[in-house]
Amino acid sequence: MATQSTLTAADREYLRRCVDLAREALAAGDEPFGSLLVDATGEVRHSDRNRVSGGDRTRHPEFALARWAAAELPLAERAASTVYTSGEHCPMCSAAHAWVGLGRIVYASSSAQLAAWRREWGVPAGPVAALPITVVAPGVPVAGPDPDLAAEVRALHAALLGRAP
Repeated sequence: MATQSTLTAADREYLRRCVDLAREALAAGDEPFGSLLVDATGEVRHSDRNRVSGGDRTRHPEFALARWAAAELPLAERAASTVYTSGEHCPMCSAAHAWVGLGRIVYASSSAQLAAWRREWGVPAGPVAALPITVVAPGVPVAGPDPDLAAEVRALHAALLGRAP
């Protein structure tokens, strides 16, 4: 089973960019999620934001990064890469991440936090269980959440739902 690692200053810089992508997604009418794929040298190789508003609920940025990596990077580069994301991967994205052999995942807010916020706001749970990455993909190392950035992510989800943060 993977262990939970601590966040570094560099991790927080990449997570900040993910939260900015989540804000961009919200402004475009999508759910506020954003992600980066960063290689072992620190170069951002690919980025995306949530795109589910068109009706395809699988258009999560983490899933898009996994598919891009599978098509564009050799396995060794995938394994040495890190995926940064504003919100912890859902089970679909965790599985895709593991299947294509990506490395570490770092997230600003956890799936448990999002589920708790939704309960607090009286929003029904989604159709898929909010399982942590370590349950779905136990071999993938993870780090997160970040308390300061999680508060910003909470505010974005509150705005999406018309709730006070």
